[in-house]
Amino acid sequence: MTTYCLLHGAGSDSWYWHLVVPELQARGHEAIAVDLPSDDDASGLDDYAEVILQALGSQTEPILVAQSLAGFIAPLVCVRRPVALLVLVNAMVPRPGETAREWWSNTGHDFPEPFDPVEVFLHDVPEEVAAESARHVRRQADKVFEQPWPLDAWPPVPTRAIASQDDRLFPIDFQRRVIRDRLGIDPDEMPGGHLPALSRPLDLANRLEAYRGSLI
Repeated sequence: MTTYCLLHGAGSDSWYWHLVVPELQARGHEAIAVDLPSDDDASGLDDYAEVILQALGSQTEPILVAQSLAGFIAPLVCVRRPVALLVLVNAMVPRPGETAREWWSNTGHDFPEPFDPVEVFLHDVPEEVAAESARHVRRQADKVFEQPWPLDAWPPVPTRAIASQDDRLFPIDFQRRVIRDRLGIDPDEMPGGHLPALSRPLDLANRLEAYRGSLI
């Protein structure tokens, strides 16, 4: 049995993974979807990492799956305990000393304008899931965006990146460039938008399982 630790992005909560968790559990694994302290004004990068470590408890060598902003957080866990694999899903990839706020301009990201959250995030999410998602939008506090990423380098843990071909927040060409430039790897591409755990949970679970299988 493997433990998957699932990390949501900004302004969200663990519900984001509610369709992926049973898919992984059905395969005999433990799946821990963590509620990050997104709306806590006092919580910074280390606090987010500590919440994840507390959620993992005594679980050994988990697979961390980091969505979007969680790309800034998951590597901090990797240097504090053994991790079997880190999987980035449409994730922000930081450089040493960079803040999450600086990341946008440093990567040359063109923020979609005009910004319509429904069109950007939910365009490929089933209608009933999209409607429920409104109950899980949380205010995103600023502190985690203001702190420099504290590591000197990307941690020495096997890392894979998934990039959605129809992502309207981080377009596929943008993701290819940033991931190649900052990690030296090519992302594995899949159909869908920025939130594949809501739009394509089975496909995402299958990809995670394929990665796990490659470790054996």
